[in-house]
Amino acid sequence: MTKPPLLDTHVWVWWMLGDSRLSARERAVLDELPSGERPALCDISLWEVALLVQLGRLRLGDALDDWLRIAASPAAVSVLPITPAVVTEMNRLPTGFHQDPADRLIVATARVGGFPLATHDTRIRRSRLSPVWTA
Repeated sequence: MTKPPLLDTHVWVWWMLGDSRLSARERAVLDELPSGERPALCDISLWEVALLVQLGRLRLGDALDDWLRIAASPAAVSVLPITPAVVTEMNRLPTGFHQDPADRLIVATARVGGFPLATHDTRIRRSRLSPVWTA
């Protein structure tokens, strides 16, 4: 049995907001995952969403705390902490791969946990540092 995907921040946001940049197939597969196999989410994604909202680059339609209460609930995702193993793995990633610390943590989390990564980020996809999830 394969693991559920680890969601990159943008995939999580697109899924929760019903954004058309996430395909109908991807959305359906995520929606249909059983309660014991919810998609994983690196906790850095919580901070990323808060920062995007604060900078005015993301509009949620609800107050941040209300949106997070639903979007980060165990019924939606399994939020994974940044662990010493993840930080160590992040430091092992090639320096030229990605300079965004959130993206580096997300890839490291996928690698440490053995998760396929649900991402549309071309830099991450091209790197082949983590298996990419396909619906």
